[in-house]
Amino acid sequence: MVIWIPWVAVGVSVISILTAATYARLVLHADAGTEPMRDTSKSIQDGAHAFIAREYTAVGVFVAAMVVLITIVLRHQHGWMIAICYVVGAISSLLAGFLGLMIATRANTRTAQAATKSTASALQVAFRSGAFMGFIVAGFGLLGLTVLYLVFKAWVGVQEAPNIILGFALGASSVALFARVGGGIFTKSADIGADMVGIVEEGIPEDDPRNPAAIADNVGDNVGNVAGMGADLYESYIAAIIAPVTIAAAGAIFRRLGEKAMVLPLAITALGIICSIIGALLVRPKGDVPRWELTWPPYVTALLAAVGSFFLVWGILGKEHLGLFWPVLMGIVAGMAIGLVNEYYTNDSFKPVREIARSAKTGGGTAILSGISFGMLATVIPVGITALAIGVSYVMGSHALGSGGGIYGVGIAALGMLCTTGIVVAVDAFGPVADNAYGIAQMTELDPEVLASIDKLDSIGNTTTSLGKGFAIGSAVLGALALFAAYAQAIGLAPVNMFGDYKFIVGILLGAVTPFVFAALVLAAVGRGAFAVVEEARRQFREIEGLREGAPGAKPDSIRCIDIANRSALHNMFLPCTIAIIAPMLVGFFLGKEALAGFLAGAIAVGFLLAVMMAISGGAWSNAKKLIERGEHGGKGTAAHAASIIGDTLGDPFKDTAGPAMNILIKVMAVVSLVFVPLFMK
Repeated sequence: MVIWIPWVAVGVSVISILTAATYARLVLHADAGTEPMRDTSKSIQDGAHAFIAREYTAVGVFVAAMVVLITIVLRHQHGWMIAICYVVGAISSLLAGFLGLMIATRANTRTAQAATKSTASALQVAFRSGAFMGFIVAGFGLLGLTVLYLVFKAWVGVQEAPNIILGFALGASSVALFARVGGGIFTKSADIGADMVGIVEEGIPEDDPRNPAAIADNVGDNVGNVAGMGADLYESYIAAIIAPVTIAAAGAIFRRLGEKAMVLPLAITALGIICSIIGALLVRPKGDVPRWELTWPPYVTALLAAVGSFFLVWGILGKEHLGLFWPVLMGIVAGMAIGLVNEYYTNDSFKPVREIARSAKTGGGTAILSGISFGMLATVIPVGITALAIGVSYVMGSHALGSGGGIYGVGIAALGMLCTTGIVVAVDAFGPVADNAYGIAQMTELDPEVLASIDKLDSIGNTTTSLGKGFAIGSAVLGALALFAAYAQAIGLAPVNMFGDYKFIVGILLGAVTPFVFAALVLAAVGRGAFAVVEEARRQFREIEGLREGAPGAKPDSIRCIDIANRSALHNMFLPCTIAIIAPMLVGFFLGKEALAGFLAGAIAVGFLLAVMMAISGGAWSNAKKLIERGEHGGKGTAAHAASIIGDTLGDPFKDTAGPAMNILIKVMAVVSLVFVPLFMK
């Protein structure tokens, strides 16, 4: 049975890709709307493709440099094989992001046009676009890993095959880091520019056709929240699969279970794809779309995956090792629970957002204080959930397998959380498409009823995005911990004497400060980019005659704003991304393997807390602003509205740039440490 599991995984991967192709075909066959709508969508497409072309060129240079580094430095540890896997991982991640972006930028106008018929029709188009991204991510990820496993383990017969395949994870991580940071800087520079000049200074909507930054803002939604988010979860997905495979390839677990423990992650991942396809088929909107239309399918998918995993563990490992089902279940439950916590703190139906909106009545300062305090407080429950999942998974893994089983259990828990990535990405990528559709509808002056219909979808998208962010955060921590456990196993890390080994303490401190430095660089980059976009938008309102009044023939130069955001993002993304790659290598090389273990421990703990705090504070500020704009506390144009815009301006780079980048940062550093571990064994 074991020998057939990788082939089954390949088959399921192909099914996932074919499912994605079917959804893409359905999207592209939908009505693209009027000529003004198509022209606006084309402008967004051109801007997104221009950014991606420049970003991918820059990333290509970095990938080439990494290939040389890996080949030379690891020449005695199959370096050229690792380099091949690295290139395959990078290319597959780039391709998944590009294809997802291509469909999303064509789905926006089709969603807006569908809204002229019904809200349900518009939701269906937007969801199909998200489903394409979800199943491309899942299919490419599992296919790439499984094929490389078959090549190096089954055909070439290299004993260290799992360590070689780590190169695939490093390639995906490198691309994801650049996509998240670069895309995040672009989208928030444009978004803040559109808000500050349009809403605050000119008193017009951010998507008003007169706003020079409006198109750039919509481009940013795609490059940051579609391509960037897809790369984020793609990288998490790869890390979650490869971590337990690597752990199972060495030590007592391999001696006890052999290849069964190595192929179990592939089987669970394949099961998750099948369950995600079933979950996607459950999305059949009709009539007046309820808020939970896109939130209940992921939970049904998780339930199916949990039941199926029970039988998979039983069938592959046998009844005597059935205890390993519990880590899978803990990962699935923890992912859903963290998603619910995110939704509670960022949904305007609950106390935190409503309290932040109320605090805006007394000014921007109190709105910011309220948002930060809720964000800090919100870290408690996710940390508790994650700690419980880790504890139960470790205990049950140890009970089922004995020595070494605990860290394998943690790896399986991370995989359980991410096995339903297909449906999670599908509902998450829905949000930016709905947001773009609203922008196109507003810029082309569609009927107010259509705007209200799409605005409802945008509200649903905020909820699904909260679910996706919860998954991304939880999976990042569990995935990074699983990779950290694999690193600890690789170096034979013994219990550390906290007072006798100063290098471990130094490593913890260096690791703890790294997420702060990384976040500071990213936030400063957004500030510089936003400043440049604001100055350009002000110039156009000042110099283009009749633009402010909307005179016929007076059109903003949107391309100029896109180019400014583009150049700012590409210029500022290299330093933080390079730090993520270089920092663990420097610590390990100069301070040793124990110091690097402390470095990873400090970075994972602090990065986790920062990711949760920034995601929740940012989401809560954003929805507090939306709540006020719907009429609470006086509505638009009031002092409370102006204060909420200040909070949202700070929250945007929190939730869409620095916060999500933390997820990738901690996993990139863990993967780098594991790939280059031979350098530190001295």
